[in-house]
Amino acid sequence: MLSKEEFVLQEAENLKRDLGILVSYPSVNSDDALPFGQANRDVLDRCLKMMEDYGLKTKNLDYYCGYGEVGQGEKLIGVVGHLDVVPAGEGWSSDPFEMIEKDGVLYGRGVSDDKGGVTAALYAIKYLIDTGYVFHKRLRLIVGCNEETGFKCIEHYVKEEGHVDCGFTPDAEFPGIFAEKGMYGGYLNYRGSKIIDIKGGVASNVVCKQCTLKVTKGSFDENNLKNYLDSVNVSYTLSEEGDDVVLFVEGKAAHASLPDLGVNALSHALEALYVADFEDEFVNYYHDYIGTYVHGENLGLDKLKDEYTDTSFNVGIIEKNGDTILFSVDMRFPVTRHLSDVEEAMESLVVEKVSFEKGKNCEPLFFEKDSAMIQALTKAYRDVTGDEEAQMMAIGGGTYAKAINNCIAFGCAFEGEDGRIHDVDEYLPVKSFQKQVLIYIEALKNLDMME
Repeated sequence: MLSKEEFVLQEAENLKRDLGILVSYPSVNSDDALPFGQANRDVLDRCLKMMEDYGLKTKNLDYYCGYGEVGQGEKLIGVVGHLDVVPAGEGWSSDPFEMIEKDGVLYGRGVSDDKGGVTAALYAIKYLIDTGYVFHKRLRLIVGCNEETGFKCIEHYVKEEGHVDCGFTPDAEFPGIFAEKGMYGGYLNYRGSKIIDIKGGVASNVVCKQCTLKVTKGSFDENNLKNYLDSVNVSYTLSEEGDDVVLFVEGKAAHASLPDLGVNALSHALEALYVADFEDEFVNYYHDYIGTYVHGENLGLDKLKDEYTDTSFNVGIIEKNGDTILFSVDMRFPVTRHLSDVEEAMESLVVEKVSFEKGKNCEPLFFEKDSAMIQALTKAYRDVTGDEEAQMMAIGGGTYAKAINNCIAFGCAFEGEDGRIHDVDEYLPVKSFQKQVLIYIEALKNLDMME
């Protein structure tokens, strides 16, 4: 029988080919076709066709999501990945939707988040089918199209098909995630500001990389503004436009769950105006309640830190419409806390002139490290990598594990590889991609044999 290592080498080019096919679909959520856009409909069709070609029985659940199934028995293993991606943004070294390989590394939007994980899981299942593995449980590879903007896809799956008995989502890091922070966020609307125009960000769960704002010439101290931006080492340009001045600030994108890794352009742009004595109630409000902090310090949210995690706080999008400035808030709170612990602080943002449109907020996810499922997945990671030291983690990211019972995030990134998720030039080393397949083969066998 073909070993899993021989299989991965044999299928190396096909593995890359299939990932490249999925990457070629610009599956950013949109309203050009229900429910999540034509590109998401197309990539779901293509992914389900791949599953059929490799021996899985497929089902499309109204283009919210779909799955391929193999095996037998009453109990169900779920591998839950997503095909939608965040917007590509500007500054890529190559076409983000045409995957390329350079020096053993794959580049393209979705190679790490999460089309690579979906493809690795599919090839793990393909190996089990091709080698005649006898399943004791049913196994489903479930793929959704709305992970980045709401989880409606998996909510629809659960409504139609129910939960799973055990499983994982290949949408975080190895050796796995035993706990995920709670989430609280939404959109704030501030009525009235002397800022003529402001726009920044691509998604609420991404640290704002670029922000442009316009104010009246002479309404601020230019030297103070420049000194502040220079002092925090943030790139910017100032230009005149008639009687107005346009400020452009360049930051660094990162996932909202790890705002420390980014540089928030909109926060620094507004703080620069504050330091430059731009007299405006909205700028004062932003400085007083949010500022440039990433742990919610001005709201006291940093004090919720527990033994596993701290609070993260991100404003990802801002824009002015008429007399109203709208901006997003994405806050993740520690795994041993509850929504009731953060609601009062978050509601304090709603003062005069401010309204708050709450998003979908959720409690943390927490599994005991000695549970059977955690042990089964940890063993798969250790057996393939030989790494006996790394431990499962608690993270700030919100994965599908929060939306479907009895799942954790397991892979697909390895320590030291951030993949530039949600940033330009998202990448995946080929050797890591192949190792994902090997780990998932063992993980699926372990879950299948688990009592």
